[in-house]
Amino acid sequence: MAGPRAGAAQRLSGRHRAERGDRQCQRTTRGVAADQRDASCLRELAQATGVALVGGDTTRGPLTLTITALGTVPAGQALRRSGARPGDAIFVSGTLGDAALALRHWQGGSAARTAREKQLRQRLDRPTPRLALGLALRGIASAAIDLSDGLAGDLGHILAASGVGASLDAQALPMSDAFADLVPDALRDELQLTGGDDYELCVCVPPQHIEAAGRLALTRIGRIEAEPGLRLVDAEGRSQAFTSTGYRHFP
Repeated sequence: MAGPRAGAAQRLSGRHRAERGDRQCQRTTRGVAADQRDASCLRELAQATGVALVGGDTTRGPLTLTITALGTVPAGQALRRSGARPGDAIFVSGTLGDAALALRHWQGGSAARTAREKQLRQRLDRPTPRLALGLALRGIASAAIDLSDGLAGDLGHILAASGVGASLDAQALPMSDAFADLVPDALRDELQLTGGDDYELCVCVPPQHIEAAGRLALTRIGRIEAEPGLRLVDAEGRSQAFTSTGYRHFP
């Protein structure tokens, strides 16, 4: 397997993220002042999710966005990283690798021209919060995390917090048609396991709730085990240790 992504070569800087978001806004609000474009993107997402966008500082200078999200959860129903136990099944929502492949194309100077390329770029520019799914998983999942830095790294946070290990079925990782068509074979596992920016959910589900989880928009990809570490099972059923991680904020 390929190693982890190398910092700046694989991750957008804050400036590039701002530029990326600004270009996305321009497609729908061309000709409007920059601050209004930024606000329209935030307002669109807030309206779609029922979130109130209020307050903040007013300053001059380069674009800076600082957002604090506040919410509540019923007592005892928070989905934490520390609840996974041996025997739990591991599920993920959506598909993995789309945003990482789109980022590769963008960094290589490739414009999104075809329908498949635009589909990948949309996944990078406009990830969809899995809010309804997160709510549906209360009382079903034993542990959960969002996949911002890559499946291997973020699942690793669950494993560390829960004191367990895991095996993943490499062939079960869900991929979109666009990803399957455009990804080089040599990069498939690396992008799906360590790519990041998917913002899907990875959840662990106890045996008694696996049937309920199967009725949700989830794909089963592995199991929690007592032995520490993360292992990959290939198409022949062979298991090997996987030590690469996703993006690391603090090298």
